[in-house]
Amino acid sequence: MAKAKTSSKSKAADTPTLKTNVIYGGDCIEVMNSLPEGSVDLVFADPPYNLQLGGDLARPDNSKVDGVDDAWDRFDDFAAYDKFSKAWLTAARRVLKDSGSLWVIGSYHNIFRVGATLQDIGYWMLNDVIWRKTNPMPNFRGTRFTNAHETLIWCAKSKESRYTFNYDAMKNLNEGLQMRSDWSLPLCTGAERLKGDEGTKLHPTQKPESLLYRIILAATKQGDVVLDPFFGTGTTGAVAKQMGRTYIGIERDETYIKGARKRLKGLKEIEDKALLDTPSKRSQPRIPFGSVVERGLLRPGTVLTDVSGRYPARVKADGTLISDEHKGSIHQVGAAVQGAPACNGWTFWHIDMKGSRVAIDVLRQKVRAELGEALQ
Repeated sequence: MAKAKTSSKSKAADTPTLKTNVIYGGDCIEVMNSLPEGSVDLVFADPPYNLQLGGDLARPDNSKVDGVDDAWDRFDDFAAYDKFSKAWLTAARRVLKDSGSLWVIGSYHNIFRVGATLQDIGYWMLNDVIWRKTNPMPNFRGTRFTNAHETLIWCAKSKESRYTFNYDAMKNLNEGLQMRSDWSLPLCTGAERLKGDEGTKLHPTQKPESLLYRIILAATKQGDVVLDPFFGTGTTGAVAKQMGRTYIGIERDETYIKGARKRLKGLKEIEDKALLDTPSKRSQPRIPFGSVVERGLLRPGTVLTDVSGRYPARVKADGTLISDEHKGSIHQVGAAVQGAPACNGWTFWHIDMKGSRVAIDVLRQKVRAELGEALQ
C-alpha cells in the first residue's frame, strides 16, 4: 500500500510561529521548548542565584535588609539546582540560532556551577565579564569582603558559531578605547527601580538598564530577537525595544508580568533607525592607498610620519611609500620602521593639517563617502 504523502501545508502547520514583543507566562523550559528551533539571536538570562541565605540580615540600626528570600530562589540542594540549570540551558541552546549567543549573570553562589553546565552541554565560552557595582550594598556583619560585583558569562552556541560582536560600537562607547571585560556600572536605583503598590521595590534583583544596554549593543544587530527566560520586570525587553530589537519574555510571577507590561507600554522606539547602527570597519569597502593618491588627496612626494614625527616616509606615484631603509605598502613600511610584525598603515601614518598631525585614515573615509554618494 502506498504511503500517504505529507503536504507542505501540513508541515508548515506543525511548525510553531515565532511571536515577538510578547511576554509568556509560565515555566521557561516549557515555553522555550515550544518556540521554533533556531529562531533567537540572543539569550540574556538572570536565573535564580540559589543564595542559600541563613536567616534574616539586619543593618547596624537593626532594620531588616530586603534581600532575596522568594520561593523561586530556593532549591533543595546543589543537585537540584544543577538539574534545573541543565534543563533551561539546553532549552535555550535549542532555540538559539547557530549564529546566536547567550549571556548569563550570577553571583559566587551559582555562576561557577552554571559555567560548568554551559561547557558540559556544548556552549563555547567567549568572555567572563565582571560587573563592578559602583554603589554596592555594604557587608553589615563585617565577616566578609563587601560583595561588590557580579559575574557575567558570554558564550556562543558552539565553537563554530559566527556570533555577533559589535567591536566598533563598544570601542566608541568607551571613548575610542577597546572595551575591557570589567564594567563599572551602578545598581538599579531611583526612578528606574519599579515599585509595588506599597512603595517597596517590585523585584529584589532588578538589573540596571545600563547593563542590558551594553550587552544588547555588543551582541545584536537591529531587528534581532532577544529572549529573556527570567524576564522579571522587563529590563531586557525595555532596552531591546528602545534599541530597535524585538524581545521575547518568559516569567512565572503575575505581579512581575503586570509591572513589565506597564513599563513596556510607555516606552517609545527611536524613530531614526540609522542612529542605532555602528557599521563595522571590516564591512566597509576596501580602499587601496593608491586611490587616495590618484584622486589628488595626497600628491607624490608628500612626507608622512608617525604621530610623534619619528619615522618619515615619502609617497610614491604608484601608492607605495619609501623611507630611508624601506619601501612597500603603507602597512609594510609602517611595520618595518617599527620592527613590528604588522601595522595598520591607515592609522599609523599621519599628515600635517593646519599645524596638527592627522591620521591618513581621514582620507580613506573621504573616498568611502564619495563612493557612497555615487552609489545612491
